[in-house]
Amino acid sequence: MTGDVISLPDTPLARAALSLVTGTESPSIANHSIRTYLFARLVARRLGMAPGRDHDERLLFLACVLHDLGLSPEGEHTQRFEVVGADRAAEFLTEHGLPTSEVDAVWEAIALHTTSQIAERRGALSLLVREGVCVDFGGVIGPGIAPDAVSDEQAREIHELYPRLSLISSIVEAMATQAAKHPANGPRYSLGGELLRERGNPPRITRMEEAALTSRWRS
Repeated sequence: MTGDVISLPDTPLARAALSLVTGTESPSIANHSIRTYLFARLVARRLGMAPGRDHDERLLFLACVLHDLGLSPEGEHTQRFEVVGADRAAEFLTEHGLPTSEVDAVWEAIALHTTSQIAERRGALSLLVREGVCVDFGGVIGPGIAPDAVSDEQAREIHELYPRLSLISSIVEAMATQAAKHPANGPRYSLGGELLRERGNPPRITRMEEAALTSRWRS
C-alpha cells in the first residue's frame, strides 16, 4: 500500500485547519472530516481528475477538513449547521489570508455538502466534498457517483488511522442537538431539522442510524 493514501498536506495553513478541527469537534466528527478528504482524493483519481488541472488540492483539503465546523458545540448557532460551518470556515480562511474567490469556493462546497444533485453541479470542489462525504457514510446518504473508488484495503488503512468511533450515531446526535438549540438551526426539511423530528422525545433510532447498520462500514 502506498503511503499517499493516508498522507495529508503539511503546510502552516493545513496544520492550523487540523488544529482547529481537532480542538473543537468531537474525535468521531474530526476523524470523519479527515477521512472525507482522503476518500474525496481517491474519488478524484477514480474520475480521472488531476490536481492542478481539474481541481485545487489545497482547497479540497480545507473544504473537507472544515466542512463540519457547524457541529462544534462552541459559539453561537442560529442557522442550519451547514451554513454555520461555511461561515466559520470562511472567517478562518480569511484570517489566514486566502483571497475572496477561494474563500467563496470553500464556503459554497461546505454549505452544499448535504445537498444532493446540487453540490454535484457546482464545480469540482463541491462535487468532491460531497462525494467524500458520501463514501464515508458508506452509502447511507446515497451511493455517490464513484462507489468503487475506494478498495477494501485502502479503506482499512484509512480507518486504522482515523477510526469511525460510531460516526453515524455521533453525527446524528450532534445534528439533532444543534437543531434543538434554536428554531433557525433546524428548519423544516433541513437535514438537522428532520433528524431532530425523527428522534422525538423520548429519543428513538433514526432512519439514518438504521441504514448505517447495513451500510458498507456498518457504523
